[in-house]
Amino acid sequence: MAVFFAVALAAPRLAPFRPDAPHVLAILHPPAWPYLLGTDNLGRDILSRIIIASPVSLAIGTLSMLVSVVVGVFVGASAGYFGGPVDAVLMRLTDIVLAVPVFFLAVAFLALFGPSVPGLILIIGLTAWPPTARLVRAEFQSLRGREFIAAARATGGSNGRIIARHLLPNVVPVIVISATLRVGLAILTEAGLSFLGLGVQPPQPSWGNIIADGREYLATAWWVSLFPGLCVFLAVMAFNLVGDGLRDAFDPRLQL
Repeated sequence: MAVFFAVALAAPRLAPFRPDAPHVLAILHPPAWPYLLGTDNLGRDILSRIIIASPVSLAIGTLSMLVSVVVGVFVGASAGYFGGPVDAVLMRLTDIVLAVPVFFLAVAFLALFGPSVPGLILIIGLTAWPPTARLVRAEFQSLRGREFIAAARATGGSNGRIIARHLLPNVVPVIVISATLRVGLAILTEAGLSFLGLGVQPPQPSWGNIIADGREYLATAWWVSLFPGLCVFLAVMAFNLVGDGLRDAFDPRLQL
C-alpha cells in the first residue's frame, strides 16, 4: 500500500513517457525496452499510463471512503446513541440502501447525470456507508449503558459532547478498519465503472479505462489489460490485508 501511494505522489516524475503521447511506430508493441509493459493500440506507453493513473484511482478510492465513513459514522452514531424511533428509521434507511445493487445504482446515476470524477466519488461514497453505520451503531449500543457515560450525563454533558468526547474515541479502531476495507472496494467499483465508460473519461487515464482499451486485443496484445488489472488486484489486496491486520491488532482477544 505504501508503494502505491509513493508512486501516486511521484507519478509525473516516474513516468518514462507522456501518457497521451502516441508512438506510431510502436503500436501494440510487446513488453520490451524501452516500453517495459508494452504499448496500446495507439502506441501509448502502458507503464506511463498506469503510473499517471495511480493518483486518480487512489484519490477516488480514498475520497469516496471519506464520504462513506462520514455518512456511516453519523447514521450509526445517531441510531446507536438515541435508539427508539431514531434507530428504527435510520436502520430501515440502511436496509433500503443495502437492498439496492450498488453497482447498478451507480451506473444509473452516472448515465443520467454524466460521468465525472466528483460524481464518481459521491455516488461510490453515498452507497458504501451502510456497513460502517451498522458497525458504529453496534459499538454505540454496547457503550451507551456504561458507567462513564452515566457519569458524563450526571455532570451535565450534552448529547453532542458525550458522543464526540466519550463515545467516538472508543470506536475509532472500528472506524479505521472499516475505512481501510472501504478503499479497496471503492477502487474496484471505480475500475468497473471506468471499464464500462461511466467512470474516469479519456484522455485522463485510470486503471479501469486502460483495461477497457485492451479488451478488444486480449488474444493478440494481452499486456494492455493485464498490467492495469494486476494493479487493481494488488491495490485491493493490499488494502484488504491492511484492514485485516488492523482488525487483528485492535482485537484484545488476540493479544492474550
